[in-house]
Amino acid sequence: MIKPLLVRPKILTPVRFHYCPGCGHGVAHRLVAEVIDELGLREKTVGVASVGCSILIYNYLDLDIQEAAHGRAPAVATGIKRVLPDRFVFTYQGDGDLASIGLAEIVHAAGRGENFTVIFINNANYGMTGGQMAPTTLPGQKTTTSPKGRDVGQAGYPLKMAEILAVLDGPSYITRVAIHNPGAVIKAKKSIRKAFQCQKLGLGFSMVEILAACPTNWGMEPLTALQWLEKEMIKYYPLGVFKDTEMMAPSAAL
Repeated sequence: MIKPLLVRPKILTPVRFHYCPGCGHGVAHRLVAEVIDELGLREKTVGVASVGCSILIYNYLDLDIQEAAHGRAPAVATGIKRVLPDRFVFTYQGDGDLASIGLAEIVHAAGRGENFTVIFINNANYGMTGGQMAPTTLPGQKTTTSPKGRDVGQAGYPLKMAEILAVLDGPSYITRVAIHNPGAVIKAKKSIRKAFQCQKLGLGFSMVEILAACPTNWGMEPLTALQWLEKEMIKYYPLGVFKDTEMMAPSAAL
């Protein structure tokens, strides 16, 4: 009997993604779905969707998902987790939502060590509203509001959220990954799994920052966008683990 190499995650609904060709959200959605399936957390998980391209994540994951006002996903997740501490709670946020209008919420949630997980998609622009400059736009990167490239003398430097949050005492696990090739996708999945394990063990706030392509707003073909991500984005946003409390006992792992 031939064993299929890929099986659709049970919680990934059988509908077509509305995302642009080459967008990273579809890959990230699948990774989250696979981890939740493998950990058997479907009936215990509550997601919190943010404002941005990922706002329709509830159409793709067949589990309880709460919509939050722009930037307020960490505040909503805090409330859900405190009222229902036995649930696995995660937010799914883009860079415009998390690093701009929701900056205060994510910093204070991390500082308090709230015991939920953040999946943070960094594609270096405001994707949903037309590709404007975001807090994560690279120096010199052209966007619809920085047609000559981001001028750090006027707009300042990009915010490196993984590095910023990792210096706080509250977080247990902070990492940055990318999804520009198969090997990187496998590593991204392992990071998402570990972030959920941290929550399972009650270690506090965990976040996986995922560098993802936005070909439409970058004005590139999908393959070129992946190459640009690898060559330019990772150079500015280095991959790696920025904080890991290493308090997980092997016998307690999921």
